This record gives sequence, C-alpha cells and structure tokens, in this order.
Amino acid sequence: MPAIRLLTWNVHRCLGVDGRISPGRIAEVIAAAAPDVVALQEVDVLRRRTGRIDQAEEIARALGMNSHFHANVRVLEEQYGDAILTTLPSELKNSGRLPGRPGLRTIEPRGALWATIDVGGAHLHVVNTHLSLIARERRTQTDYLLGEDWMGRADCLGPVALVGDFNLVPRSRVYHRLARRMLDAQRAPGMGRPKPTFPAAFPVLRIDHVFTRGDLSVRRVEVIRNAITRVASDHLPLVVDLEIHPAIESRA
Repeated sequence: MPAIRLLTWNVHRCLGVDGRISPGRIAEVIAAAAPDVVALQEVDVLRRRTGRIDQAEEIARALGMNSHFHANVRVLEEQYGDAILTTLPSELKNSGRLPGRPGLRTIEPRGALWATIDVGGAHLHVVNTHLSLIARERRTQTDYLLGEDWMGRADCLGPVALVGDFNLVPRSRVYHRLARRMLDAQRAPGMGRPKPTFPAAFPVLRIDHVFTRGDLSVRRVEVIRNAITRVASDHLPLVVDLEIHPAIESRA
C-alpha cells in the first residue's frame, strides 16, 4: 500500500524561543524527520521583520521540495501565512481566507490551503490550516472547512488529511465536532498516549493535530522533542505515517 510521512509544524516565522530567526534550523529539523509532505503555519514571505526572506521557498529549496503558499496577511509585498511543501507530484486545489465571526473583531486573519498529493498513483488530499485564537471564530472556521467550499466539495473524495495548528484542546466542543467526523491520528489504535505540542520548551497543550478521513491507516505518530525543537519554534512538530488503501481509494 502507498505510504506517506506527513509533518505539520507551526514555525512561528522561524523565530525561536532563543530570539534567533533561522529558516535553516527549521529545515534541519524537517530533513531529519524525512517527511514526504510538510505543512507549515506562520510563515513569513518578504517581511521586513524577518529579513525580507521568502521562508517558504528557502525551506523548500533546502529540502529539495516544491512549495505551495497562501498568504493570510498581505501588505504590499510582505506576506504571512501557511505552506505545503512536498517531494511528490502535487496540485494546489484551493486556498483562501477563513471567515471570522460576524460582528466580532478578528485579531488575525486566518486561512487554509488544499493540495492533492500523488502517492504512487494513489491520491491524498492535504488541507493545511491555522485556526483562530477565539473560540467562536474557530467554530465558524471549522464548519466552513467541512462545508461545500472545502472538504464537502465533490472533488475532495478519497483520503483526506486535515492538518495544522487548530488552537483546539481535546476537551473543547469544536475538537469533538471534528473528531466525530474524522480520526485524530494521535488517537488511532495502537498509537499510545497522545502527546502535547505547545509550548515547545515545556509542552502541556495538544493544539496541533492531524485529522484523517477515508481509506487511510495511521501507522506511526511522533511529536519531535529534542534540543533543537525545544528552541526552534514555540510549537513542536508532529509527524504522522499514513498508508493509503489504493483499491478502495481508486473507486472513490
């Protein structure tokens, strides 16, 4: 069965808790994990505060990957958003802003991007997102992602991985809403006790997730916690190994 390793990480614009901005350090951690697909949140592109670097392209180039980027914030040439990087053939299917709560001031615009990855002839839809810090907005944004413009679309059939920084702890209502529709990879059979991802130095909250839907098996889950990841960002990276069931997927 086709296998794929997926890594999701909020890289905090490559600003470590030690105050150092280093896309190279982020790339070093990712390279050691050897993923096929990387979903990054909080990526700076040509922003003055991080040295006018295109962080998505710089990290992708260091890894020998192609990149897809969506800007949640755009001011002239400066951009800030999320990215999907991969070594595999891929197609960007959708990207855009997520709705805020009507009548509620939004702290920071949020977005998502969706790429279809060709895994040895099978296909995996990867949707990367970063949800609001505000609970009412997270509910609206989750409903939108599950709706007809995104994961409810006719061309989003077959295996799906919804990944990113959800700002959702497992006891929250919105988490349970997602978990009723999809499988939390850290809670897949045989994966052991789920591990927290935030804050990186002393993680106590599990807010970064990989949710799966369709004909996928979760084979391995790891939260990478070592001397580098404890300082490279304020989140820890989450790695999930998946297997696609191609005979079933091809009929979807």
